[in-house]
Amino acid sequence: MKLACIDVGLKRIGIAICLDNKIILPQNAILRKNRNQAARDIKLFLNEWEIEKLIVGLPLHGSSSEEMGRRVKHFVSLLELDNIEIVYQDEQNSSLEAKERTAGVFKHSKDGRIDSMAASIILERYLKK
Repeated sequence: MKLACIDVGLKRIGIAICLDNKIILPQNAILRKNRNQAARDIKLFLNEWEIEKLIVGLPLHGSSSEEMGRRVKHFVSLLELDNIEIVYQDEQNSSLEAKERTAGVFKHSKDGRIDSMAASIILERYLKK
């Protein structure tokens, strides 16, 4: 089954894919100009890769988790995915873990690599369940 994972942020959306249930590959993040453009770009990406299941990082703990959870679910509703199963996965500390894993590997800039690494971690957690 072809899987993709997104880590939805206010400025960038990290993406990772897994085509064989083993190897997880971070992809170029989507830079978010507005939610409609971002939803269009994500939907196009999912269709190009023929993704069958979308794992979505959802904040379940923390002071702003309720508000961000609402925003994430609203964004997912904009995708209008009919043929792709959607599963929510706890994303707690995935961005922090991504920064720790990549310390010294590449410069931590705002290009979306950390966001896509966070999506990889979320997908990894999903596959371990």
